[in-house]
Order: sequence, then C-alpha cells, then structure tokens
Amino acid sequence: MRFCRFIDRDGIRYGLVEVIDGQDAITARLRGPHLQLNESGTPETILLPDFSRPESLEKPIPLESAMLLVPLPNINKIVCVGRNYKDHVKEFNRELPPEPILFLKPPTSLLHPGGKIIRPKLTQRLDHEAELGIVIGRTCHKLLPDEDIRQYILGYTCVNDVTARDLQQKDGQWTRGKGFDTFCPVGPVIATDLDASQLRVQARVNGKLRQDANTRDLIFGLDVVMRHSSEAMTLLPGDIVATGTPSGVGNMEAGDTVEVTVEGIGTLRNVVVAES
Repeated sequence: MRFCRFIDRDGIRYGLVEVIDGQDAITARLRGPHLQLNESGTPETILLPDFSRPESLEKPIPLESAMLLVPLPNINKIVCVGRNYKDHVKEFNRELPPEPILFLKPPTSLLHPGGKIIRPKLTQRLDHEAELGIVIGRTCHKLLPDEDIRQYILGYTCVNDVTARDLQQKDGQWTRGKGFDTFCPVGPVIATDLDASQLRVQARVNGKLRQDANTRDLIFGLDVVMRHSSEAMTLLPGDIVATGTPSGVGNMEAGDTVEVTVEGIGTLRNVVVAES
C-alpha cells in the first residue's frame, strides 16, 4: 500500500494513493499513521494507517496536482550512506569502502514534493543524487545479528540527496555541502509492502535520464546498512535512512526540473531556483 500526506480544504490529511487510468491519484483519506509513545513518553513506533477503513473521495485527486507535504511530520534525522554503488565510487576515483560510510543531513534540509530546491550562491556545482529511502517505523538500536530488520521498517520513499559538490570537496567532510535548507526532497509517498532488494532507481533532469541503477547493485544491502547505523545511534520512528546513490550524478541549474523515480514508489519532482 502507498500513502501520502497532503493539504485539502479541511487541512492536513493522509491519503491512500492508487493507480487510476495509469496515473497515481489520491483516492481516499486515511486515519493515521499515528505515533505511539512508551510509558516514559519516548517515541516507540508508528502505527500504519488503517487501510481497511478509508474515507473515499468523491473524485480522485491526481497526485501531481495535489498539495503534497513531506510524508511524515516527525522526521528527527536523515541518516545517509555514502559511496554505496560501485559505479558511483568509480566515477569519483575513490576506493571501495570497507564498511558503510555514514553522514547526517539536518531535518531543516527536508523539502516536500513540488518544492523549490534553492541553489546557494556559495556553490558552483549543485548535484542531484537519487536514492531509495528507508522510513523507520519502530525505535531500534544495536540490532542483533539474527533480528529481522523488516519489523523496524515502516516503508520506503524516494530521496534526493542534493549536494553542493564543490563545498563538499573543499571542506573535506560533508555536513555543509549536503546540509543546506531544501537539500533533502522526500516523497511523494511511503510504500509499505515492497521488496526493496531489487528496485530500479533513476534520476532525470528536464526529462533527460541521468541515473539508472538497481538496489541489487548496492555494495552494502539494506540489512547491513540498518545494522551498521543502529550500532552508532538510535533510529527513531519517522527517521529516514538514505541508502546511497548510483553513478550519473550531475549539476543542476536554476530553472531545471529534477525527478527521482524509485520502482514501486513513484516520482519525486522538484524545481531548482537561484538563491535570491
């Protein structure tokens, strides 16, 4: 199942997303998802929407014309994996990493589908990076070797790990180059029932295909990424783990439209504007 978060005449709602006449559309309002706290008031799990009791809309809303928001309101952090596709490592003449390379993007970098990616005046090269994002559904820390990671996953979404490449290289670490406001578009939906081991990941700029790969080509699979991340930090409900980008990253100019498409999820579309 797929759901989104959007604004209608009654305010912010969650919507069931289905294919109608070959196009994604919001067909019903949903109750939830809901964040469940433990006895101490700490976030514990996200309860999925009740897909069995949708409130059907009189007329489906085409997803591309809906006022979409970031799929969840309670994203505490975005954990990202660097250099996780062999071809991407090669295009920058780097060595294959012996273990996942982790970095964080601040929640202030989040951007909703259809929102404007601001190209900072400080950068001369602003890259797109198409990625599959894991949405955490249950608090996890130091996962055991035999634990099934699926019990901690709410679903999957599209992520664009926007990067000021020259600033990343200049700084020697990645916080500034990947942390500007609007540098983490996410959406348009969360898909809850995918087998994410073999999903096609693509990026297009102004309709031209730039990135095209499959999650089966990941150096470190989702299982390794989840365990490695949870060894270092507690993953909270709503957190996103971006699993890495394939080769073909490239510059985006003001006026460009960038699309990240992940099989089984949909297309995340944003435009680039110059910083005023």
